[in-house]
Amino acid sequence: MAVLYFASSSSSSCTKIISIVLLLVLELLQISSLSSVNNEKSSCNLFMGSWVYDTTYPMYNSSACSIIDQQFNCQFFARPDSDYLKYRWKPSDCQLPRFNGLDFLLKMRGKTVMFVGDSLGRNQWQSLICLTSTSVPGSPTQMITRDPLSTFKFLEYGVSLSFYRAPYLVDIDSVQGKNVLRLDYISGDTWRDVDVLSFNTGDNMVDEDKNLPQPSEWSTGTATMAKSCYGEMVPASGTTYPGVYTDPQYKVLQRVISDMNNPAYFLDITMLSALRKDAHPSIYGSNWTPAQKANPDHYADCSHWCLPGLPDIWNQLFYAALLF
Repeated sequence: MAVLYFASSSSSSCTKIISIVLLLVLELLQISSLSSVNNEKSSCNLFMGSWVYDTTYPMYNSSACSIIDQQFNCQFFARPDSDYLKYRWKPSDCQLPRFNGLDFLLKMRGKTVMFVGDSLGRNQWQSLICLTSTSVPGSPTQMITRDPLSTFKFLEYGVSLSFYRAPYLVDIDSVQGKNVLRLDYISGDTWRDVDVLSFNTGDNMVDEDKNLPQPSEWSTGTATMAKSCYGEMVPASGTTYPGVYTDPQYKVLQRVISDMNNPAYFLDITMLSALRKDAHPSIYGSNWTPAQKANPDHYADCSHWCLPGLPDIWNQLFYAALLF
């Protein structure tokens, strides 16, 4: 998966996006630190590094964040190991700042962040809410839950974190009784006045060749058609992608970025996420029966991520790239 953001001079501009990987697009207005990010990218690669064990993690407990969906709440479903919670990402040639929820709220005062996409976007949205809200306990908040748009508001700071459910991102038309994806069109009226706009896909946009394993199915660098996240308790070692690198997809993505009129910064979380074979809910994301738990190849969730967990690191990188 990969992430992208760009600055735009117009909050009403529309951009065509073609990708089958996770995308994060940030449309930033009046955020002074953006130029420093573009300067930093030439001297520090945040995304080359390794996972290190750190007893100060996780940055919050699931019991302190009630908005976590059950399918992401591995602690609630009594996952027996806990070391998966204690890994932080360490870039090879620079320091990654720890997420500070109060600092995030102060710097984003009066702004709206919106995640648009599928359940992986919801995964990251809930992570950002938890990271931020547990930093300011007692601060008044409001949750508005609707379909397709849900919003969590930090009333004291005027900050809104929203999720817009759009699993395929692009519009869907009915043609001769069949649903057809309009790959060349995104209707974004709901997103028009948003300050930070994040698109994600990947869980639903998959290759039609069912013989190709997905990144979450890699185990110690070898592909297996079994859902190998079951029983995994430590990250994969090394700093290389543990599977077949989807080079043609990334060439397309890079070409799209290079054709943009506005400056772009590529926030690539592919490799560091692929190493976290231990961070999926597996059989601890639902109230499965003992018989179902005994059949992890069928019931284990190896697509999403536990909360607390890996999406917190995505947001730590998001925070560092956006505000430092």
